[in-house]
Amino acid sequence: MAIQTPLLIVGPFSCQEITKKNSRKDTFTPIDPLALVPKCKSLRDLKQIQAFSIKTQLQNDIFFMSKLINFCTKNPTPACMYHAHLLFDKIPQPDIVLFNFLARGYAHSDTPLNAFVLFLKILTLGVVPDFYTFPSLLKACAGAEALEEGKQLHCLLIKYGLNGDMYVCPALMNMYIEFKDNDSARRVFDRIADPCVVTYNAIIIGYVRSSEPNEALLLFRELQVKKIKPTDVTILGVVSSCALLGTLGFGKWVHEYIKKNSFDQYVKVNTALIDMYAKCGSLADAISVFESMPYRDTQAWSAMIMAYAIHGRARCAITLFQEMQNTKVNPDGITFLGLLYACNHSGLIEEGFRFFNSMTENYRIVPGVKHYGCMLDSLARAGRLTDAFKFLTELPIPPTLLLWRTLLAACSIHGNVDLGKLVLERIFELDKSHSGDYVIFSNMCARAGKWEEVNYIWNLMKERGIKKIPGCSSIEVNNVLHEFFSGEVTCIEHRELHQEVDKLIEKLKLVGYVPDTSIAFRPGLNDEDKEATLRYHSEKLAITFGLLNSPPGKTIRVVKNLRICGDCHSAAKFISLIFKRNIIIRDLHRFHHFEGGNCSCGDFW
Repeated sequence: MAIQTPLLIVGPFSCQEITKKNSRKDTFTPIDPLALVPKCKSLRDLKQIQAFSIKTQLQNDIFFMSKLINFCTKNPTPACMYHAHLLFDKIPQPDIVLFNFLARGYAHSDTPLNAFVLFLKILTLGVVPDFYTFPSLLKACAGAEALEEGKQLHCLLIKYGLNGDMYVCPALMNMYIEFKDNDSARRVFDRIADPCVVTYNAIIIGYVRSSEPNEALLLFRELQVKKIKPTDVTILGVVSSCALLGTLGFGKWVHEYIKKNSFDQYVKVNTALIDMYAKCGSLADAISVFESMPYRDTQAWSAMIMAYAIHGRARCAITLFQEMQNTKVNPDGITFLGLLYACNHSGLIEEGFRFFNSMTENYRIVPGVKHYGCMLDSLARAGRLTDAFKFLTELPIPPTLLLWRTLLAACSIHGNVDLGKLVLERIFELDKSHSGDYVIFSNMCARAGKWEEVNYIWNLMKERGIKKIPGCSSIEVNNVLHEFFSGEVTCIEHRELHQEVDKLIEKLKLVGYVPDTSIAFRPGLNDEDKEATLRYHSEKLAITFGLLNSPPGKTIRVVKNLRICGDCHSAAKFISLIFKRNIIIRDLHRFHHFEGGNCSCGDFW
């Protein structure tokens, strides 16, 4: 009688792995296919094992099927998820564990809503969801931008009594945070009787992502009062909050806390410290953290390159990139964004394009909108507006609002009203609600003496109910953060500060400062009113407060919510000269280091 041999599998598995020979009989005994599943490297391998399992009648074994489905969902490509779904459909009575595998895969796939098709099926079959089910479904809602479905899940998990579960609540908060609904996320958090560090982390990171650092720091303080031990995720949120606020004093305290509690062993925490010190205006501290790191990954190198870039140290950023290449650490998109940013803000156009081409040709990194924005801004700042417009219209992606606004700002700098008007029309096709667009074009026209256009723009703002975003600057003095808004006079302290600014401006005029009233046009304002408007810009208020409330020689650090105007930039240079103070201003785009009457940007910003 002929001997029946088992199915031979072609692929990474040898015949010895599929079968083993019995030394006493001329037969082959199959090995358990379960042992081969962890060795799979592709879906094709898995299908071969599945085919082999049919001969051993394992295709109906729910444990074996769960291993196959689990393998597919760990790498949720369309093909893998399709095959996992087919396997699931062939199981007559699937359990919740199998569904959880599928839900997890779909939550990380390009088709997250498919998880709900299966969810309805298991509910119909009477399968009860557990605390592993809802986190994946909630993540799927966030990925599919399905807020209504997420709210329905919220109701359902309350029905199942899981609204206080330590696994479910962070996922629920994260879903609301993805939809920028921090109020709902906070209500979920506040209803937890005994929140653990995981739930604290979820809400802290949520506040950081929505740029509400004060709320995040208050929660960190609450966590300390309750003596809940933070994790590295908590610390990342706290450090990021300091970076958003620009509070160097508190940032240094956090750094000491990190060292005391051994969180400096984490590469990501050190990387966050580099970013924090850079954004708080202390490049020296950022360098110190970077140089003390025993191991640096791509993100750490990129953070330091970006730190040099935002502080106007283009050559240092380029040199560091060369060191990074020598250590064989591969750059990523963020690395090149730092390099392009550095070249852009230093006028190194040709060098910037060399890095841009290298990114795509040598490293196969696909440029994003920020990379294109840097190259566009580089051309535009240099006055090559025609080239910039051509570059923008020939992009392989549709031009975004950010890109059009970049070109509009450059048109304002170089006084090209005609192109600015064309760009403004393109912006209004996408968004008519941003006050900055109106103000930039209005100021551009005012400097060109085109008053009809100016009046038209201000009337248009009035008709559309558009209000100008007020300038806001903050300064940290004696570990207390003080905020100032342009033109704000709401209390005696503000009036007194305005009087001090008046005295300061008179001193500046004696050494050559001339207010640039061309950027202060408003309908009905005379020259004296225009100068008064400039005088009480938030930067000047914050700098004056710093001069009055800090010892001579101490560096003044200011954080501004908008781009610094030319008049404040000029005033800051004179102040640094007269009072022999270093002044560091972080605006919306970069840092300006004022010393001895000069700025690190070389007036190129």
